[in-house]
Amino acid sequence: MSQTSDLDRVAMIVLRYMRRPLFALLFVYSIGIMGMALMPGQVVDGETTYMNLFHAFYFFTYTATTTGFGELPNGFSDEQRLWTIFCLYTGVIAWFYALGSLIGLVQNPHFIQALDRFRFARKVDRNREPFVILCGFGDTGSLLARGLSDHRKRAVILDFDPERIKALGVRDYTVAMPGLHADASAPKHLMAAGVDHPACLAMVALTNDDDANLKIAVMARHLNPRLPVICRSTSARHEANLRALDNVTVVDPFEIFAQLLYWAIARPELHNLNAWFVGAPGVKLGAPVQIPRGNWILCGYGRMGRWIHRYLKAHGIDVRIIDPEMHASEAGEGTVTVQARADHSALVTAGIDDAAGVVAATNRDSDNLSTLLSVTELNPEAFRIVRQNSHENQVAFDAARADLVLQHSLTTARRILKLLISPLVQELIDWLAEREPAQTKELVARLQAAVGEEPPHLWSVRLIPGEAPALTEYLDAGGAVALGTLCRDARAFPEGLPCEALAVRRAGQSIMLPDKDFQLGIGDELLFCSVHRVESMLQATLHNPYTLRYIVTGVDEPRGYVFAWLEDRRRRRSEHKG
Repeated sequence: MSQTSDLDRVAMIVLRYMRRPLFALLFVYSIGIMGMALMPGQVVDGETTYMNLFHAFYFFTYTATTTGFGELPNGFSDEQRLWTIFCLYTGVIAWFYALGSLIGLVQNPHFIQALDRFRFARKVDRNREPFVILCGFGDTGSLLARGLSDHRKRAVILDFDPERIKALGVRDYTVAMPGLHADASAPKHLMAAGVDHPACLAMVALTNDDDANLKIAVMARHLNPRLPVICRSTSARHEANLRALDNVTVVDPFEIFAQLLYWAIARPELHNLNAWFVGAPGVKLGAPVQIPRGNWILCGYGRMGRWIHRYLKAHGIDVRIIDPEMHASEAGEGTVTVQARADHSALVTAGIDDAAGVVAATNRDSDNLSTLLSVTELNPEAFRIVRQNSHENQVAFDAARADLVLQHSLTTARRILKLLISPLVQELIDWLAEREPAQTKELVARLQAAVGEEPPHLWSVRLIPGEAPALTEYLDAGGAVALGTLCRDARAFPEGLPCEALAVRRAGQSIMLPDKDFQLGIGDELLFCSVHRVESMLQATLHNPYTLRYIVTGVDEPRGYVFAWLEDRRRRRSEHKG
């Protein structure tokens, strides 16, 4: 939707709502001015004077402000004063009517909504910084917006709940994040949010309605086929339809939850690295949570429970299932099932005495917290993993002191954040998941040496003229730059910057953990992990040709015409003497 159409809508509402008050004022002023001009004034030199139209209009103007400058240009006659009394009372009534209508207009929900849409569309249209469109500002959307803010990435937010948009106004984000109360599946609202804006990087559909998410993705494909779309889906039918669309990435929060749970049990070093990458609080690199091996009890066999069972069973972890609504045939042969709620008796039947751990994974936080209490009483040594459904219950889960809390909205937001930073982040994690744990431990050691105790900063850059002009110009001229050379510190040459290059994408192919001798090429996308200050330092190298040549050659070339001339003259003298 263009700003012009939004402004036209605002103007239409104003004119329609204020039409009668404006006509009333116009009528009262017209009658009063004409009457004042026709009323006979005082007799001067034997002739009756009359007020002209300009003086009559001037008189009505200053009396409307209740200021009062006296009777101008001459003293009034009784007839003029009588007409003035009539005009004053009728003018006051007309102004009260107009002001009351104006107050009603600014409180009219349709006017407020139209004005908000106009302001929103204007902010988006004037924005020149890269941004992401978030459709849905629930738990996942709110957490994703916070992650984007921490990485200084802008977002434009659409949500159907006005209270969520109001809450957006009090968030202390580091960058501007305008929001609009609107149906995100309506094309006009997607246009207002900048779906076809040149600075729009991606669109994320995070509403709680899978049908709405599918509609948003379809509309975005038609409005801007080149725009990447990330869509949350918990339905197999919707997921199949979404995967049929080009340039759409489907995120299933239940599958992500199950994958993270499996990593926590079977690949703790990979789970620790992934949590450290996304900035999970309290996570220390190289110190994974040690989870015991053995038999596990799964409480809850809904959509998430099925994903958890599938992942654990596929990797040889024995699972016993407790759920009041499941049948033994659903879990397959060889799986112990208890058709009941996860209370004391059900846990005893499932073998809580010899269980290595329990996963409370129902869709009700109260049931999961109750299960934790029962497990603590029956087997205090069992490892307790719990699913948190609502972010509002964070205080209760903190007090429960579970060994591992997985909040599916938080895990989904972190997965999407990695995709928005660079798809190479998740590709690296998936690549490590298929390798031996020793390779993950080796990467952890490299990151510890580079970053230390500081929080990690993941970022990517493409070697194109718009993002790395100095380097692309140098490579285009026939120069060669290795990855290790690029990461040198220009302030302490030839020492390296505290960063690690995690991956390189070249011509659609991803190269994981490239070595320092890897030769860079135009068009490469590089993924780095570093401390936050390193990005600006490396950006200076990518943009400044003098800094780039210094880290490549070790020679600080003179800058400017005069210094270059003096250096050239000095070099010629040295050659002549030689």
